[in-house]
Amino acid sequence: MLDEDVTLPRPHRTDLSIAAVGLVGGLVLWWFGLHTQLDRPFTQRWATLVPLVVMAGCEAVRRTAPRAALTVGTLAIVADQFTYGSLATVLMFTDVVYAAVVYGSAAHARRVPYTTGLVTVGVTIGFLVWWQNAYALLVGVITGMISFLPAITGAIVRNHREAADAARLRAEQTALLAEMDRAQAVVAERARMARELHDMVANHLSAIAIHSTAALSLDEPATTRRALTVIRENSVAGLAEMRRLIGLLRDSGGEPEPGAVPSLDALDSLLARARANGSAGGLEFVLEDSRPPGGSLPAPVELAAYRIVQESLTNAVKHAAPGTVRVRIGRSGGVLTVAVDSPYGQRPGPGAPGTGSGLVGMRERTELLGGEFRAAASGSVWQVRAVLPADERVGNA
Repeated sequence: MLDEDVTLPRPHRTDLSIAAVGLVGGLVLWWFGLHTQLDRPFTQRWATLVPLVVMAGCEAVRRTAPRAALTVGTLAIVADQFTYGSLATVLMFTDVVYAAVVYGSAAHARRVPYTTGLVTVGVTIGFLVWWQNAYALLVGVITGMISFLPAITGAIVRNHREAADAARLRAEQTALLAEMDRAQAVVAERARMARELHDMVANHLSAIAIHSTAALSLDEPATTRRALTVIRENSVAGLAEMRRLIGLLRDSGGEPEPGAVPSLDALDSLLARARANGSAGGLEFVLEDSRPPGGSLPAPVELAAYRIVQESLTNAVKHAAPGTVRVRIGRSGGVLTVAVDSPYGQRPGPGAPGTGSGLVGMRERTELLGGEFRAAASGSVWQVRAVLPADERVGNA
């Protein structure tokens, strides 16, 4: 009695059609008396139908149970040799051998061609020893045609299918990796745009916030006029830089316009703007540039150093206590050093809120170039230190 959990494989619709066609064809040949052999041990005509029906049953499960179909089909083709024989039985057996290689397990598919090849050689040698004439070679050729040849054909088809599946899998993996790279590139580009946008407008907006607060808190016409002048200058400058950034984003082709990327040559104007914005807070700004003359830097290093100085000055205008803000730029040993020291302590008068995005942006810019960044308080001084590689290979990375 079979266990209730055991289920027999359900034949495939195509296999049932093949089995039905083979069985009907064999019955037609049997009805008209078309056989493949003459004198055999079983001379009853009905005996030919037994291997035919069994082989048709094997065809029905050629895909769902290829190993069992080949085993039973082999017994059926051997039994067919003791009857008058049927061409339909032989043809269905070749298809069963083919299906056993194509649909069977990998190990079974490897064994079938070797086994059928050995059987073909063994049959040929056996009949040569027995008959000792050329008919033995003909029997060997027929044996190879109905066993070894279908097995080799099935192996070729299976190899092509496996190669196609492997190529399809590689294509899917490549597409997945490309999509992941695209997503990472989008994230990196968004982060870069966020840093650029912050660095370009934070200085102007901070100055606007500080001077507008001063104008509202102090009822002095001269102070209010100076504050409004600074607010207007920073508003115009901020809008200009915003337009330039939006223009660069909209321009999908071509090179960026000359001067679109800031460099360290513009530090003097950067400090001049910081002096105008920080004068109300009692700040003075000093630049010490000890770089050797004539040395060029890669564009990414120039931009990173400029933005670090810009953001440090912005933070000083927003948070620093009255005193001197000192900016030092130096280059030696293949590295560019950027240092900004600002007074650290209680700040009188109006200030501007901060979110910490500037420090994050400076750290990201430095680490993307393989440099080192540090920002911390040391006594009464807030220190910003950035060490950037100044090698020309950075620009080609």
